[in-house]
Amino acid sequence: MKRPVTKTRGLRLRPMTEADLASVLAVEQAAYAFPWSRQIFTDCLEAGYSCWVGELAATNPGALPGSGCGLDPSGMPDSGLTLPEARVSSLVTHGVMGMGVDECQIFNLCVHPQWQGQGIGRAMLRHLLQIARRRGAKTAFLEVRVSNARALALYRSEGFCEVGLRRGYYPASGGREDAWVMALELMQPATPSPPFP
Repeated sequence: MKRPVTKTRGLRLRPMTEADLASVLAVEQAAYAFPWSRQIFTDCLEAGYSCWVGELAATNPGALPGSGCGLDPSGMPDSGLTLPEARVSSLVTHGVMGMGVDECQIFNLCVHPQWQGQGIGRAMLRHLLQIARRRGAKTAFLEVRVSNARALALYRSEGFCEVGLRRGYYPASGGREDAWVMALELMQPATPSPPFP
């Protein structure tokens, strides 16, 4: 039986740098009608937030966003030139998380629209939560648009639940949109030992 091609094969997560911001902005702008600005990402980097990017490597440049979709692998306009069998990489996701006392806040989790639904967002989310656990966070929080069914399904499938509603939290074409506040307990209390007979 032939194995299906896994599009997330070759996904590499690494810390975001200032040099990544043009590509990060290209992904952000492709994914959101109201994207973060370059200054917001710069501020997050300078504040020491946990900022990560995910890039895919491939031997077929046409398989990556940025080849044939108007952008080259660095997020710049595509030159139309490709080298068959050349090893290229393309940023397809980014995540930004802040840490506080006993908790983390996921501020941004974004996947290029061409790669949504392929497990890339889940991989980034799990990576951020793993970092939060290692740093001692007990609870993870995030906000998500009430209309973002795909993101809500992802977060619910990873154990997040709605704990509140922020009215008019996000900008929207018709004014403002509400956001669900979601939370996930990261450190489960230890199971008590059974009593001795």
